[in-house]
Amino acid sequence: MTESATVNRTYKLRSGRVTPGQRRALGTLADRFAIPAGDAPLDLTELFGRDAPVVLEIGFGMGGTTLEMAQADPRTCLIAADVHVPGVGALLRGVHERGLDNVRVLHGDGAQLLEQRIPPASLAGVRLYFPDPWPKARHHKRRLVDARFAALVADRLVPGGRLHCATDWEPYAEQMVAVLAAEPGLELEHGGPVERPAWRPETKYETRGRAKGHVVADIFARRPAPASA
Repeated sequence: MTESATVNRTYKLRSGRVTPGQRRALGTLADRFAIPAGDAPLDLTELFGRDAPVVLEIGFGMGGTTLEMAQADPRTCLIAADVHVPGVGALLRGVHERGLDNVRVLHGDGAQLLEQRIPPASLAGVRLYFPDPWPKARHHKRRLVDARFAALVADRLVPGGRLHCATDWEPYAEQMVAVLAAEPGLELEHGGPVERPAWRPETKYETRGRAKGHVVADIFARRPAPASA
């Protein structure tokens, strides 16, 4: 279930206790809900057993927001990727307990999955909520949202597909806006950051950020649909 590393790592591995329930979920539910191992491009229709819009979420923490959004929109299928073992276990358990059939889980790097196994023009959306901001200047090169990532997302989205980023680190929000505005395969929406839309649940991470006085920015970019003749 874990993808091999071929691109630069843009996250910090966190230690954390795996509860007995999470461990059971990892052992018993992965065969049903996990992304199959391998290097071959994914057949998204086969993966979910139906032809439906597919969204990739890169980094989901403990999976609470992921579960809420998947349950609220059962017609959209979701690939959720994270490297944090307790979170993967928690999400697998939550998917099972809620009876969701529109979620598949990757214990691994979602950016690598996007690069290596997601076919071009196949995703209805990419979600990136509160990625590591790498605040120190010497670490800015580790930020996920850069020109290379923007071009990759543009290639993997269907025409009209959307990238949705959220961050509570203002300098990173500024970088996201600049990068996405410069990518010819994407159109920055709203001219820049907007407030959290009502349909995106507030995460525990952003609640803590707001308590510290951080400004949360939601940023959208869309792959343009081809011009009609």
